[in-house]
Amino acid sequence: MDRNTILAIVLCTIVIIVSTTVQSLFFAPDPSTVVTETTVESVDENGTSSIRYGASDAYGNDFYAIGDNPDSLPFVIENEVSSFTFDPVGATVSSVKLKEHHTEGEPSELIFKDSDDINPFMLYAGNDRSNPIDAVFNYSINELTDRNITQIRFFRDFETSDGEVFTINKIYAVPMNDEYMIQLVVNMTTSDGSSIPLNYDGEAYTLGFGPQVGPEFESMSSSYDYRRINYLRDDRGGKSNVNYSHNVFTYDDFDSDEFIDWMSLTGKYFVAIGIPETRDIISEYTATNMVYDSGVSQENYFYFTRKATVDSSITDVYSYYLGPQSATELDRYERAGDNVFGLEEHRLREAMDSSWLWWLETVLNWCLSLIYRVIPNYGVAIIILTIIIKLLLHPLSKKGTESTAKMSALTPKLNAIKEKYPDDPNAQNAAMAKLYKEEGINPMSSCWPMLIQFPILIAFYGLLNKNIDLRGAMFIPGWITDLSIPETIFTLPFRIPFLGDQIHLLPILYTLTMIFSMKITQSASSAASGQAGMMKFMTYGMPLIFFFILYNAPSGLLVYWSATNIISIGSQVYVNKKKGTQFKLEIQKEDEEKALAKKKKRRK
Repeated sequence: MDRNTILAIVLCTIVIIVSTTVQSLFFAPDPSTVVTETTVESVDENGTSSIRYGASDAYGNDFYAIGDNPDSLPFVIENEVSSFTFDPVGATVSSVKLKEHHTEGEPSELIFKDSDDINPFMLYAGNDRSNPIDAVFNYSINELTDRNITQIRFFRDFETSDGEVFTINKIYAVPMNDEYMIQLVVNMTTSDGSSIPLNYDGEAYTLGFGPQVGPEFESMSSSYDYRRINYLRDDRGGKSNVNYSHNVFTYDDFDSDEFIDWMSLTGKYFVAIGIPETRDIISEYTATNMVYDSGVSQENYFYFTRKATVDSSITDVYSYYLGPQSATELDRYERAGDNVFGLEEHRLREAMDSSWLWWLETVLNWCLSLIYRVIPNYGVAIIILTIIIKLLLHPLSKKGTESTAKMSALTPKLNAIKEKYPDDPNAQNAAMAKLYKEEGINPMSSCWPMLIQFPILIAFYGLLNKNIDLRGAMFIPGWITDLSIPETIFTLPFRIPFLGDQIHLLPILYTLTMIFSMKITQSASSAASGQAGMMKFMTYGMPLIFFFILYNAPSGLLVYWSATNIISIGSQVYVNKKKGTQFKLEIQKEDEEKALAKKKKRRK
C-alpha cells in the first residue's frame, strides 16, 4: 500500500472519529424507579390542615402546617421576557414561559414536567427528597418599583410534635425588565427565639430544581438534543459534567476554600442555573438522572442541601437563571451594574454547551448575525457566510484545485503507464511518481486545504447545531420552516430502520452533492494506480456514512454543508474548464519539445 493510500485512509478515519465525537451524547443509564413516601393528612375539628413532614426513623421530629389552609389557586407574574406561574402548594413555580422564544408558535416552556411531577423550588425536610414540604402557603405580592422587581412572599406557620412553632418564608423576586434571572430567599424564624427546629443529621432543608428543562421531548435518543447537568467548582477553574454512574451524583467533600459556585440543567437551547449566593451554608450538592418509559422520559434534578443551625432565624439567598443559552444574557451577570440584583463574576457563560473551538464559533456567530441584519433570513445568511469563507480560503485551495485539473490532463500518460505495467503496482507507482516530479505535481496538495478548513467545519457544526437564533427561523416557506430542526417533506405510516418515519429531503441533496463533489475532485491518478477501490469508498462510502450521521441534523447545518459542496463543485468545474485546456496544451508542447530534443540527440 503506497503513501497516498495510507494518507487517504487516515483522513477518512479522522473525519469519522471527529464527526462521531461532535454528535456524541451522554448515554442514559438503565431505567430506575423512584419511590416516593406519601405524607399523611388529617383534618382537625376546625378544618385546620395537619399534614406531617419529616416523618422517618432516620430523621428528627414530625412537623406540620398549622392554621387555616389558604387559597391554593396558581397565579401568574410577568416581566418583559418571561411569564411565571406560581403555585401556593409548596410555594413553588409550575411554569416559566419565554416570550421571545417560541415552540410551534407559542412561547417556549422552560419547565418540562408531567402532571405527577413535583414543581421546581420545592423544599424538603433535611435531605429526605421523598418528603416535600408541599403545604399550601399564604402569599402577598408587592411591586417594588424603586428596586425594579416584583416581590412574591409566601409564608406559613409550622409546629413540631414537641410544640415548637416556626415560620417558613419563601420570597421570590422577579425583575420587571428584560432579565431571565430571579432570586429566591428562604427565611425561617422561630416565634420564641429558640433555634430552628429543622435538624436532621446536621441538615436543615434541601431546595430542589427539576424535573426537566423544556421544550417538551419524547426521548433523548436523537444525536441533536440532550439534557445535562453541569457544575462550576471554584478551585478547578472550569465547568465539569456530572457523572451519573449510579443515577445520583452527590458532592459533599469540601476543602476549606472550595465551593461549587453553581449547578445547571442544560438543554440544547435553554438552561436553568442555580446559584447559592450564601455558599458556606451548603452541605451537599446533589444531581439525579432518571429514565422512564412514559411521562417525562428523562428527568434531571439538582439540589442544594442546607446545614442545620442553632440560630433562631436564617435567611438564605439563591439566584436562578431561567432562559436561553445566550452569551449576551449570561454575561450581564458578570457586572453588578448590568442587572437588578447586582450579581457579578459568576462565570455563567461556562454553563453554555460549547466545543474547544468556542472562540471560532463566537467569531462565526458574530459574522452570521451581521449578515442577518442586512438580509433578515438566516438560510440566506448561512449561504452568504459560506461563500465569504470560501473566498477567504481560495488562496489555500487554489493550488489544490489546479493540481487536480493538471492531473486530469495527465490521464493519457497515466493510462499508458498502467498499460505498460499491468501486473506490477510497484512499477506503476514508481513511474507515476517520476511523472509527477517531472511535471511539478504534488498529488496530496488538494488534501491540505481540506485539513485547514476542518476546524471551520467543526466550529460551524457546533454553531448551527445549537444556535438559539435559528429556532423557528424560516428559510424557504412550505419546506424549510425551522432551521433548528430537520425539515420533513412527508411522514410515512411505518418506520424505516435507522431513519424513522419522517422523510427529509436535505440529507438526500447533501449526499448527492457530496458524491458529485468527490467524483469531480478525485484525481485520475488514483484510478490509474490501482486505487479504484479506495476512491469508490471515498466517493460513495463516505457520503453514505454521513447520510446516516446527518439524517436528523438541523436544517441549518445541512444548508451549510450542501452549499459548501455546491461551491466546491462550481470551483472545480471552473478550474477544470479554464486550466484543463491550458495544461493539456502545455503538456503537449513539452512532449513535442522532448521528442524534438531526443530526435536531435539521435542525429548527433
